[in-house]
Amino acid sequence: MKHAITALAASLALTTPAFAQDASIARFDWFAYEGADPEHAVVQPGPGQFRNPILSGFYPDPSNTRAGEDYYLVTSTFAYFPGLPVFHSRDLVNWSQIGNAIDRPDQVDFGTLGLSRGLFAPTIEHHEGVFYILNTCVDCGDNFVITATDPAGPWSDPVWLPDLAGGIDPALFIDEDGSAWILNNGPPDREPEYDGHRAIWIQRFDLETLSTHGPRTLLVDGGVDFSTRPIWIEGPHIYKVDGRYVLTAAEGGTAEAHSQVALAAERPDGPYTPDPDNPFLTQRNLPRDRGFPITSAGHADLVQTPDGDWWATFLAVRPYGDDFYNTGRETFLMPVTWENGWPRITGPGEVIPHVLDRPNLPQQPAPDLPTTGPFSVTEDFDGETLPIHWLTVRNPRSDWFSVSDGALHLTARPQGLGDMANPSFAARRQQHMTAAASTEVRFTPAHDGDRAGLAAFQSDDFWWFIGVGSHEGQDVVLVERRAGPDDPARGVIIASAPLPVAPGAPLRLRASVDVGEIDLAFAVPDGEWTALVTEGDASILSTRIAGGFVGAVFGAYAYSPAGHAD
Repeated sequence: MKHAITALAASLALTTPAFAQDASIARFDWFAYEGADPEHAVVQPGPGQFRNPILSGFYPDPSNTRAGEDYYLVTSTFAYFPGLPVFHSRDLVNWSQIGNAIDRPDQVDFGTLGLSRGLFAPTIEHHEGVFYILNTCVDCGDNFVITATDPAGPWSDPVWLPDLAGGIDPALFIDEDGSAWILNNGPPDREPEYDGHRAIWIQRFDLETLSTHGPRTLLVDGGVDFSTRPIWIEGPHIYKVDGRYVLTAAEGGTAEAHSQVALAAERPDGPYTPDPDNPFLTQRNLPRDRGFPITSAGHADLVQTPDGDWWATFLAVRPYGDDFYNTGRETFLMPVTWENGWPRITGPGEVIPHVLDRPNLPQQPAPDLPTTGPFSVTEDFDGETLPIHWLTVRNPRSDWFSVSDGALHLTARPQGLGDMANPSFAARRQQHMTAAASTEVRFTPAHDGDRAGLAAFQSDDFWWFIGVGSHEGQDVVLVERRAGPDDPARGVIIASAPLPVAPGAPLRLRASVDVGEIDLAFAVPDGEWTALVTEGDASILSTRIAGGFVGAVFGAYAYSPAGHAD
């Protein structure tokens, strides 16, 4: 199918730029994405069922809240901009993005941070007509809260929370009497006894002044069983269930040992007693050779439906080979049952299913932009700004793009993909193991080294690029790759061919990923594809090799060493 995505001007507060007359402009007439996964051909949802993940691709650390019959969800974005996408649903299965909570460049400043710094796990809550998002900007201001009366935005500027300095993953709990508390991951109350020794803290919070007050109380030291030296207790949430306060948190780090644990107390500030059957969600210690594995599950947030059922959104990954995944940490959904006052999502040895029964909620239409299963979409750039789900690397500080005349226009600037900067690069997530992105570019190289085309990007150090460029005085179509920090920031030319069209004439480009391999090809309009690279190494776009917490993206890119720097 072909789906033209409506651009939403409110998603990115950048105006149409007035390009300098001497700037090199790349025009992208359209951008297409299609993808599927190996399990899609084998595991099909039946009537009354849905498919996991509910948000495929790089949508980690999901947090949700309910306001009446409406559900809202946010995820991490680290140093991508705009940040913290906000989704809406009425059935917990079909989610539509309605905004980005960080959509103004001056709300937070990522500077030249690594791509996996910035905005870590957010929490969203609703209370008496106000929505709250609590978040941490790692290495860029610490912890903050923002508010909105409409979850689509605008969201307020950050109100910083200095009492939480050195912590991450702040969460808000509002009791039935209106009293509010903030809890977060932080350092322990003494010198850490081992690597990964952290703690969960709580403090009172004033909903009017958006400020913390009173003593900070230690709730969990290290994890549910300190004798086992548990690591990275984080992502805490409190729920009041049958008069008791249930604290849940991720434990074990976000790799294959990831899990979700529960503790309970008679007061929000404890003392807390662990669930004797922890963890209540994990996929660790399962056979690696199981079919279509889902691993690394945790960072769950629970929500109760109006009829009393409980569900949880959480992150997990779908790896290939030896724990490789290019799609990043994704958002999954599963029901929660309660046994003897404790939550249960997976039991010992139980695998997360790819297909399961829907919540008992009125089924909603599928979203305009698919988020799960096999699909194909085409951006026709028929709006006034970037589509709401597109991303740039770090904060844009100049107007280097426009969407007009049915095309995306990029100014070629000297900020490159490998420069720890904000390059002229606009992208969307890779959401499938088998995926292809294609576009049609028009570009006239004016200087040696000029480039414009299509990039498959995981971080500043790991990417592939195919495009139109000038190399040693010749106009060419070429492939460049950066396979780690030891490669030049500009990347290494892997293959090239004479430009088959006149400079400025349209040329189609395609990047196709099949699990761990990538093909890069070009074609004249209505012509056959010519491959420049086949079976290239796409595993460099995986978290296993590149590190960090993000997933791969495909996007349009323009670069000129002679361009105007920000």
